[in-house]
Amino acid sequence: MTASAGPLRVAVGPEPARFAVEAVTAGGGEVVPLGDPADALVWLSPGRQDLELLRAALSDGAGIRWVQLPFAGIEHVVAAGIVDGSRIWTCAKGSYAEPVAEHALVLALAGLRLLPTRLRATSWGKQGGTTLYGAPVTIVGGGGITHELMRLLAPFRTEITVVRRGADPVAGAARTVTVDRLHDTLPGALVVFLALALTPATEKVIGATELELMDETAWLVNVARGRHVDTDALVAALSRQAIAGAALDVTDPEPLPDGHPLWSAPNCIITPHTADTWEMVKPLLGARIQENVARFRAGQSLEGAVDPVAGY
Repeated sequence: MTASAGPLRVAVGPEPARFAVEAVTAGGGEVVPLGDPADALVWLSPGRQDLELLRAALSDGAGIRWVQLPFAGIEHVVAAGIVDGSRIWTCAKGSYAEPVAEHALVLALAGLRLLPTRLRATSWGKQGGTTLYGAPVTIVGGGGITHELMRLLAPFRTEITVVRRGADPVAGAARTVTVDRLHDTLPGALVVFLALALTPATEKVIGATELELMDETAWLVNVARGRHVDTDALVAALSRQAIAGAALDVTDPEPLPDGHPLWSAPNCIITPHTADTWEMVKPLLGARIQENVARFRAGQSLEGAVDPVAGY
């Protein structure tokens, strides 16, 4: 990548939110109206309903060489055929690792300590609960959320196995294995965390077979994407108590319809995709935009670079 000559023109869409405009300016860029000739596009809408607007902005913005997307998971943009090798693409992967990892830990502890039951209790009840200290855990995924979650787990002295696409060891993990060895990592794990990107290869990575391999005392925590889990298989596993429980910030379908069996499952915790809310995201996304604008101007590699072939 070569440094930009002259001012870096950056369009912000679909609407020029103040925090993003300030981030572009702080990074040394010049905000231009959507549709004007631009070197880069900062896109702020995470919704599928605005994909055609994104496509139009790329078509109208002559000269756009780099696109910054606002979300970590870009599977719907890839599926729409918008991401290609003709431009540099970056997303927010890694930016939101701290709040998402925090939420994953909260969900795990809430499940292990039987908080759903305790919060609804109207009498003293039986003693129960499991400690996370010294326990084996499995984290599926090797990105920023995994690294931050491992830092949060360090005081608990957990024995961490990381399952990821590549075999390179993850620092701090007791072992790192590739996805083809996922089944080896499920028996014995007290918590199985899902923190991986959604691609066609990772859809329903947790199904009936995987749930059967997990211990009856184990909790499944999903802060990635709902389609990583076979929902019907999970409902069946929870109903027969094949695992201790599931804590889900994401579901399939999403939003989870009223009356769905997961809502009434006593061993299931559901939060409505709130591991990272917009108020949490704005300053983190702003920092990513500012850093990448500065890097693009200087001809340096960008943070959160997307591999169009891998899809994340």
